[in-house]
Amino acid sequence: MKPSQVAAQEPALALLRELVKTYQAFYAYDDAHIRQLGLTMPQFDVIATLGNTPGMMMSQLAEKTLVTKGTLTGIVDRLEQKGLVRREVPPDNRRSFIVLLTPAGQQLFDEIFPTHIAYLKERLQPLSEAEMTALQSSLHRLRQLF
Repeated sequence: MKPSQVAAQEPALALLRELVKTYQAFYAYDDAHIRQLGLTMPQFDVIATLGNTPGMMMSQLAEKTLVTKGTLTGIVDRLEQKGLVRREVPPDNRRSFIVLLTPAGQQLFDEIFPTHIAYLKERLQPLSEAEMTALQSSLHRLRQLF
């Protein structure tokens, strides 16, 4: 058998392929609902991360979201144009700023976040709490390998 044929039968390849297919299926399901709410997934991620907080420094927001720092500025700009977030310069550090939800952004978060969690929970309903914990643990372990 050629090395490429051996590599194609590698169990790790099957695992990674299933992981990617799972992510793609989740993304399609998640994205469809978020777009119905009038947002993109990165915009929703920022709003969901800022919800129930007094705001965050841009660096904190970049760490807590699934968005790269380079992309985050544009997302915050667009959310600011929609009137959902604002930037404030903290008095103790004039070189940075805090991003926080506006009253309209907080109202949107209060309306859509519970709805979206319920939408996702519908799909996860067949899993027991033990299965969810085991899957979370396995995914965490896999992420640590990278």
